[in-house]
Amino acid sequence: MAKVIVLYASMTGNTEEMAGAVAVGAREAGAEVVLRDVFDATASELVKYDGIAIGAYTWGDGELPDEFLDVYEAMGALDLSGRKAAVFGSGDSSYPIFCGAVDTIEEKLKELGAELVAEGVKVEFTPSKEELTKCQAAGRLVAGAVPALN
Repeated sequence: MAKVIVLYASMTGNTEEMAGAVAVGAREAGAEVVLRDVFDATASELVKYDGIAIGAYTWGDGELPDEFLDVYEAMGALDLSGRKAAVFGSGDSSYPIFCGAVDTIEEKLKELGAELVAEGVKVEFTPSKEELTKCQAAGRLVAGAVPALN
């Protein structure tokens, strides 16, 4: 059974709701899923999972939220080769870079050897039913795209 972590940072609950939908999708695909707030996580635990889904809201002009910075910086030391991944997040299109945190995390995951198996899900504020369905699909792809590493 594939093991998937869904790691997220959420200020208003929007990205947390998306994380829950990703977790539902991964479970539907038969994965063992751990849903974790970034406050309760370390970057080093990502290597314990076959699939990685990361969500973060975008702060200001396309930046990662402050509470995500320590994990993001520590990710630089990881080798995530062989892991399947997806990224999701919420943002505000009134800023010049919409959901820039999604793009930043996707680039980092690719740099570390992970394979992105779903297009990043970017949501303006609160996710709609259709957007939550996309999150579930991303979770299914992350879980279904990998055989268990152990």
